[in-house]
Amino acid sequence: MIFTATQIAGILNGEVEGDETVEVSKLAKIEEGTQGSLTFLSNPKYTPYIYSTDASITIVDKTFEAESNIKTTLIRVEDAYKAFSQLLDYYNMVKLNKTGVEQPSFISETAKYGENLYLGAFSYLGDNVNIGKNAKIYPNVYIGDNVTLGDNVVVFAGAKIYSESIIGDNCVIHSGVIVGADGFGFTPNEKGEYSKVPQTGNVIIESNVDVGAGTTIDRATLGSTIIRRGVKLDNQIQIAHNVEIGEHTAIAAQTGIAGSTKIGKHCLIGGQVGIAGHLTIGNGVRIQAQSGIGRNIKDGEAIQGSPALGYSDYNKSYVHFKNLPKIVDRVYKLEKKIDDND
Repeated sequence: MIFTATQIAGILNGEVEGDETVEVSKLAKIEEGTQGSLTFLSNPKYTPYIYSTDASITIVDKTFEAESNIKTTLIRVEDAYKAFSQLLDYYNMVKLNKTGVEQPSFISETAKYGENLYLGAFSYLGDNVNIGKNAKIYPNVYIGDNVTLGDNVVVFAGAKIYSESIIGDNCVIHSGVIVGADGFGFTPNEKGEYSKVPQTGNVIIESNVDVGAGTTIDRATLGSTIIRRGVKLDNQIQIAHNVEIGEHTAIAAQTGIAGSTKIGKHCLIGGQVGIAGHLTIGNGVRIQAQSGIGRNIKDGEAIQGSPALGYSDYNKSYVHFKNLPKIVDRVYKLEKKIDDND
């Protein structure tokens, strides 16, 4: 796609300073800008690059004052960072604005969908599927029986949504995601063999949730595994059966949450965190990367370690952890000195 400086300024409600007709067709960092690219300047430490960049257009704050000649065309806005983010949203909206049903694909006779559907080739819509308006379903997506998708949902290529799952408005499901696979439920018998416990529940994902590539969300044994509105999940996260994640919680990659754990609102959970089952994590909790959680956590706690300690306690303890060989050596020397005096 090609845009002129005038068109971009119109989208951003900005002011052009330079060549209004200059065109761009790609995005770039300011230090890597080339002809035909668009960039932005927000962080003051990158200011020197604006005098050398070959980017055709640069978005800057209205308060920016040049100290020497600039060859790039400027678009002045109130906040360059927010404006660039707005432009990225617009770009994605245009790029992803596909409609129509590609062939080959399968749509059950009992499936229903709203206007402006895009259904990519080799996708499957099962019995009684109900999809809202403006949904974008990319190639090789499987949507099982009795699934409900809300308005403006995007499901990227290769995702699998098992039967009975419910996904709310404005959700984004990235490639390789599996929603609604069986939870890990087995019971041993007297021979030490395992029998499967039927997983008869479903998954409910509320509105405005993003689910990163390769993440898996298991269906409940009974009832529902629930992802509340506004939750943001990174890539390759495992969420087990009957887990509930509270509103606007963000979880980084490779975290695993065992069955029936409840996580509160507005939590921040770092990468590679392991959370045991049947726990309650309060609201506003912050868990540092690679922590292991084996106990309930109160509202507002910040924790780190495995098993996790209070964040400040962990940092104080770590000073001693790394000095432990020296401390042990001093103890041995003191003991020897005491023995010699005896």
